[in-house]
Amino acid sequence: MVKMPNCCRSGISERKFFRATVSPILLTVLCLITTYPINAQESPKTTKSTPKLISQSPAPLSTSVASSGNQISLNGRTLPGTWLQQPGKSGQVTTHLSDGVFRQLIGVNFLNSSNSAKQPIQWFSSVTTPQVLAARLLGAYRYLDITNFAQTSGWQIQANGNTLVIATPKTQITNIVQSQESPEASTPLQQTRMLVNLDRPTPWQVAQGSAIAKPQTPSSDPDTPTPKSTTPPNREWTVTLDGIADPVLIERYTPQPPAAPPTLLPNLLKQLLPTTPTKPIPSPPEPLIQKVEVVKNQTIISLSVPFGLSPQVSTVANPNRLIIDIRPDPLEERDITWGPGLRWRQHYVNLGTERFPVVWLEVNPRKFGLTLKPMWASTDGLAGTAPLIQTAQRYLAVAGINGGYFNRNNRLPLGAIRRDNQWLSGPILNRGAIAWNDSGQFYFGRLTLEETLIAANDQRLPILFLNSGYIQSGIARYTPAWGSTYTPLTDNEIILVVQKNQITNQLPGGKVGGTAVPIPQDGYLLTLRANATSAASQLPIGSTVSISSATTPADFSRYPYIIGAGPLLVQNRQIVLDAKSEKFSNAFIAEKAIRSGICTTATGTLMITATHNRVGGYGPNLAEHAQLMQLMGCVDALNLDGGSSTSLYLGGQLLDRSPSTAARVHNGIGIFLQPRK
Repeated sequence: MVKMPNCCRSGISERKFFRATVSPILLTVLCLITTYPINAQESPKTTKSTPKLISQSPAPLSTSVASSGNQISLNGRTLPGTWLQQPGKSGQVTTHLSDGVFRQLIGVNFLNSSNSAKQPIQWFSSVTTPQVLAARLLGAYRYLDITNFAQTSGWQIQANGNTLVIATPKTQITNIVQSQESPEASTPLQQTRMLVNLDRPTPWQVAQGSAIAKPQTPSSDPDTPTPKSTTPPNREWTVTLDGIADPVLIERYTPQPPAAPPTLLPNLLKQLLPTTPTKPIPSPPEPLIQKVEVVKNQTIISLSVPFGLSPQVSTVANPNRLIIDIRPDPLEERDITWGPGLRWRQHYVNLGTERFPVVWLEVNPRKFGLTLKPMWASTDGLAGTAPLIQTAQRYLAVAGINGGYFNRNNRLPLGAIRRDNQWLSGPILNRGAIAWNDSGQFYFGRLTLEETLIAANDQRLPILFLNSGYIQSGIARYTPAWGSTYTPLTDNEIILVVQKNQITNQLPGGKVGGTAVPIPQDGYLLTLRANATSAASQLPIGSTVSISSATTPADFSRYPYIIGAGPLLVQNRQIVLDAKSEKFSNAFIAEKAIRSGICTTATGTLMITATHNRVGGYGPNLAEHAQLMQLMGCVDALNLDGGSSTSLYLGGQLLDRSPSTAARVHNGIGIFLQPRK
């Protein structure tokens, strides 16, 4: 995620990078007769006062589905993943895996396709004559028929309750060869190729890990502090194969104990020698292959990859090999029609001399069955965060992207969330937002919500914040959408309980984080902070009050769905970036970071985008992000939360990054499939 500006320091702490874990995938209601789920997008059930999430109860399966589940046992390891089996011809059973699981657990490469019902793949085979698998949308996932693929590969498959048990043939890893800089390299960054030789094809996975701390070479002078490295640390990557490495390979890549540090000169001898400036001794480059080990019948190859480089993994046959290229430009370009009106694309976008990898989804909101709705992490109220992949699966979203900002410490929203014409959280600081309806119409702008408390004698008091984690002096309002209770966010607040438009109680808030106050289902709480506490005397118990509410611009109020983030990047094809007016700090404006964005094009297509680190450097700053969105054909565009928050989800998988590098987020925008009528 991207660090928040200093102007929000009272309610926003500096963001940290966290690892996100992927929870088991929610079992989708599957039916091979229909193409779309039943009310999947309505998983967060709402009442008039409070949106609530209810658990999804599986409906009876069609008689054409023999079995289904959401766990896969791959060679003895149980992993999350949706699957189903159905009766085929001559009494045979066909097996179908969701495409995200197939790609990520088996290592299959998806090739470009303009037909959502057919997915060409490459896996230890020829790219020129790829195998093509039948694909079908069911619920929130796209399933591939892997029956023939599994038979050709010698797999044994059996359903066991909720689990699909897959056993692949035993595989030997016969050699690992590392070459020098590849001959096609044309950049100053070194490119290295590794070849992993196998006696047969086998599943493989690649995952990005944490930064590797660099060992510091001590100075020869004990009185001189060891200089700090100015280069970014290497990043750990692991390549895991279902197979056993030859013992010679394990021994070859067993880490050796570090060499003893150089002996320091005695102080007396040092004083007799002429004084010369000392320079730090450069550390030798770390070996790419750090370790090869066998764990539970898997071979794990641990890599130390320099900043600016990443592995690009492919497979070939005859001989069977895994090819690992360490490159500055590892993104493989893709253009896949994933479903009707839903297209997965990833390419490098050039901005001057810089090249940025962009992964995005193009959504045709006018295509029958596609809708967009906000999502949030908590099942009860607004406090909470979760990996986007987990939130999307709980809502049964087909696709999605992370949304607006939030406070990392207390996990509260910091911007607009509106769903089904109800405000879940109000906007802050006149920041950029996107609004839309179910007809595929969108509106972009800088959003303010103006709420006014009207008391006796037409007394009017401004309500500055609605269900917000952004804390300032003034009056804030908390409705049942916030949760069942409100706990003071600052010291010495005065809390007014309003039920059926009447003030029924006044309570001292006490210390921050103190006593929780119930939020009435037939009303709300008013929280008076700092200078606003003086208004309590004007609002005695028994007073009748009402609230007027309006948005600026007024057009926002016409749309049932809103997500706020910022800054606004593009309007009417022109860059309108003005981050200072949206109260973002100079450091935030200049920061080069991974970015999430959402935009509409001249044809009315919606694009949700994830832009990662440029070739040989860091991600775009805000000005570069605006230019990239404009270059991609955006008519209107909004910057969403970024950095480790950036997560682009499709059918059970993250498209743009390893799940372990994606942070927990508060909210997002989900894409759903409506049921056929």
